This record gives sequence, structure tokens and C-alpha cells, in this order.
Amino acid sequence: MNNDNVEAVHTSDTTDQWALFLDFDGTLVDIVERPDDVLVDPALPEALARLRDRLGGALAIISGRPIAFLDGHLGGGKFDAAGLHGLEHRIGNDLYLCQAEDHPALRPIVARLHAIIADKPGLLIEDKGCSVALHWRQAPLEKDFCLATAHAALESLGPDYRVQFGKAVAEILPSAAGKGKVIDSFLLEPPYRGRRAIFVGDDLTDENGFKAVNAQGGVSVRIGPGETVAQHRVGTPADLRHSLITWAAGGPPPF
Repeated sequence: MNNDNVEAVHTSDTTDQWALFLDFDGTLVDIVERPDDVLVDPALPEALARLRDRLGGALAIISGRPIAFLDGHLGGGKFDAAGLHGLEHRIGNDLYLCQAEDHPALRPIVARLHAIIADKPGLLIEDKGCSVALHWRQAPLEKDFCLATAHAALESLGPDYRVQFGKAVAEILPSAAGKGKVIDSFLLEPPYRGRRAIFVGDDLTDENGFKAVNAQGGVSVRIGPGETVAQHRVGTPADLRHSLITWAAGGPPPF
């Protein structure tokens, strides 16, 4: 673990006192050029399942991806999760999914974005139903164009929506969404209630989650470089996977 001048937080408590929240892209898996090309380490789902059991069930994936996508890559409904930055959530058998028809104002925006980027090679629209993301990872010179396009789209939607920025992506989503909010809500429900939270993420989209966890006396961990309010820093997703596998096998909490 590399704390990179971030104040260390000592987690000597026993495992059953912790609730673990994990981002997906850039945290459990490496960032890829196209969102659908993500690769999951074959050992990861089993390790997460063992760790979930060690934590008495208090492990959840907190992601901007839809829950259905997470299930498809981590083993079909095995884990508690919050998808679309909290617009969807599942704790045990309690599942709430966000439907595209719940956000009719967003549908014409998605169509407009597809038309706008039609002559811009390398740009990608990721339609998540209840949100839409504009990626420029394969066309970095188009960043300013994408930022202007996202802001213009937001102006037509009004205050019920906001733009959230990440690594080479701008996502338009309902204002109510946010990882910090959904982590706070999980901590009100069993098996998370009464535990200290650990949240691990890698991006601007995770910073409000770090703030929420810090405010509750938990532990926040950022993967990779960049300015952050997180208390700890880990070098790469591979480093994190190694630490989680060790913890799952009976080691102490790694942060």
C-alpha cells in the first residue's frame, strides 16, 4: 500500500466491524478504451464472495454501471450493489431498478447526442437508460467539444439533472444520484448498520463517497494518482485485488 503523504488510518478492528463499499471501473477492474471491453480477473468474484462472508454480508459494489452489467461480470446477483451512482440499489433480496421511462426528458437528449457526435470519430455515447455518458478517451483532442456539448444538453434539461465528470467522460444524470448518498443509505440498513464504512474508488465520481465516509468516521481509499479527500491511496486495481484476496483468505483489513 502506498499512502503518498496521505495520513494513515489504522484499522486494527476485527473484520465484523467493517462495511466494505467498492467502486468497479478503475478500482476492481482496469480502465479500458471502450466501456464494454472491461475484463474481470477470474479470481475476483470468488474472492469477493469469501470476503462478503467474512464481513457478515456487509460488502457492496457502488458503481456508475447498471446493476445488470455488474451482475453479468461478477456473477449474477451475488453481491449487494448500487448502480447508476445510486439510482439503482440492491440489499439482499430488496432490489430497486431505475427504468428509462422514469426519465422521459433524457430520451431526446440521448438521440441528440448521437447525432451531434456522428462525424466525430473516437467519441462514444453510453446510454444507461436513466443517465447518458459521453466518452472521449479515444479522442482526447475532443475534450473541450465534449464538455461544451454536455453543458449545452444540461441547460435544456433544467435543475433535475446535473453533469458529473470522470476520467475522459461527462455523464448527464438525475440530480438525486450520488455515491455518497447511497453509501449513507446503505449504512442505515442491516447488515451495514452500526459498522464503520470503507469505500474504495478511483475517480472524481467517487469523491462525494469519500466525503460521506470521512464524515462518518470511516476509511476512504483512492486508487491511483490525483487530488483527493481520501485518507489512503493504493497504486493500481491489481494492487487492490491482491489486498482483497489476502483479506478474504483470512488476513487483516488492509487499509
